[in-house]
Order: sequence, then C-alpha cells, then structure tokens
Amino acid sequence: MLDLNRLKALHAVHVYGSVGAAAEALMVTPSAVSQQIAKLERETGARLVERNGRGVRLTDAAGLLAEHAERILALVETAEADFEALRGEVLGRLQVGAFPTAARGLMPTALAELKQRHPDLWIQLYEREPERVMREVARGELDLVLVQDWLNRPMAMPEGLSRKTLLDDIADVAVPVDHPLASMKEIELSSMTGARWISSSPGTICHDWLVFTLRSAELEPEIASMADEYPTQLALVAAGLGCAIVPRLGRDPVPDGVRLVPLRPRQTRRIYALWRTDAARRPAIRATVEALVRASSSHENAWALS
Repeated sequence: MLDLNRLKALHAVHVYGSVGAAAEALMVTPSAVSQQIAKLERETGARLVERNGRGVRLTDAAGLLAEHAERILALVETAEADFEALRGEVLGRLQVGAFPTAARGLMPTALAELKQRHPDLWIQLYEREPERVMREVARGELDLVLVQDWLNRPMAMPEGLSRKTLLDDIADVAVPVDHPLASMKEIELSSMTGARWISSSPGTICHDWLVFTLRSAELEPEIASMADEYPTQLALVAAGLGCAIVPRLGRDPVPDGVRLVPLRPRQTRRIYALWRTDAARRPAIRATVEALVRASSSHENAWALS
C-alpha cells in the first residue's frame, strides 16, 4: 500500500518544481523529502526522479503518480473533514498562517482562548507574508490564514476560498516629535511634500500600497529606509530618519520620539480569515474563526474608546 506521506512529498515536488521548494512548503528538510521519494521508489519499483544539472526532475512515472496523489490527498482531506463534522467536536490539528502584525496582534489572544475552550485542538502557527499564506491555503498546505487587503488597493483572492472579515485596521502617520506637523490633529498626505519615508521591502503588499497611496496624493515617494517590521520602522522614525504610515494593530509599544497623527482621509486595511470552502464544515475551522472574531472585536472596541 502506498504511504500517504510519501505521496505528499512526491506531489509537493511536482507542484513546486524542486526538492528544496517542496521541503519549504511541507516545513521539513530537503533530506526528508528525498528520503520519502526514495522509499516510494522502492514501494512502486519505479524510477521517480532523475538528475537534472544540480537538481532533479520527475520521470513520466512520477508525473502519473503525482496526479493520482493529488486526487488521493484531496479525498483523504475530505474524509477527515467529514468525520470531524460528523463528530461535531473541536479537535484535531490545524495549521494556521498569519502575517506578522496579525500574528502578534490577534493570534495570541485567539490561541489562548482556543487552548482553554478546546484542549483537544492542536494549532500550529506560522508567521508569513500574506501573498505566501494565500497560496498555501489555496493549495491545502495550510488550513486557515490571515491576510490583509488595503481598501484603496484591493488584492485578488483565489477561487475556492471562503473568507470572514475580522477587522478594519486604521493606519496613522508616524512622524518624529520635532516634525513641523507633529502637533496637528490630522494630516493630509498632500501636506507632506518633501518627506522622507520608511517602507517595507519592495515587492511586498505594504511597500506597493505605500507607493501607490503617496502617488495618489501627488507625492513622489522618497524612500529613506526599508524595514518589514513596524517596530523597526517606528524606531527609525524615533531616530528622526523619516516618516512612516503604520497600522494600529500590533504596533505597540510606540517608542519615545514618535508622534502618531491620524490621516485624512482615513487609510484602512481590512483583515480577513481565509480557508478552503470545502473545509468549512470542520468544527475546528469554525471555532478558530469565531475566536479570531472575538479577538478582533476587543481591538476595535479599544480603538473606539481611545
């Protein structure tokens, strides 16, 4: 009988094109993937990989088996979801991905609640960028993910996914305390002519959004520094090295030397939970989404009172 873990390893190499990329997707070492495929070769009596320069390529036999593996793994996942739904109990294992500010700002509260309410549920959290976790949940490598979508620059969502809006996260402009606009109650971006900006890395959602938003305000962005974590951006602002636009979720503590000023009009990103539609009947998915909704509500209530 074919081993499911070995089929999963072969399928991952088929999808991602290399042993290294498959190992990263499966969260194991390349050696572990190679060992699983070697065992699968012994089980099937067929050659599945061939040397191709410094890497490997799958044989025709491996391609055929990988196509069957995709259907088999999908059936196994459906069977597990149906069985969990039949039992109606919140248990089993969930692999969850979240971008850094959501991992820091929402997940600890939600995970602590789930641990208390559902001790038989095991959740493994991975902190990753939204683009990556969206691909991984669509491919079935993660069960549930948190992503962000700036309202003035929406992001396309893959088909086959369901989503729940968790939070509208308002972003403020962070300026050094001695900045000429630091005492303002609100700032229009168009008034920040000549500002130097601190941004996320090029190619990330937040970098692309910042450039788009500044140009929409007829400002050509002068990027002075690039840092992917908002605490790092705030530290650079405190040092007087530029300004940043920073969402409220997960940004505390704000260092001395930084003044946060609301923007007019408001700049908002919407945070969603995403999961595969065919897995929605799993009680564990529903319970996790409900816990995330409650964690998100506590933030919105706190912001309303501030």
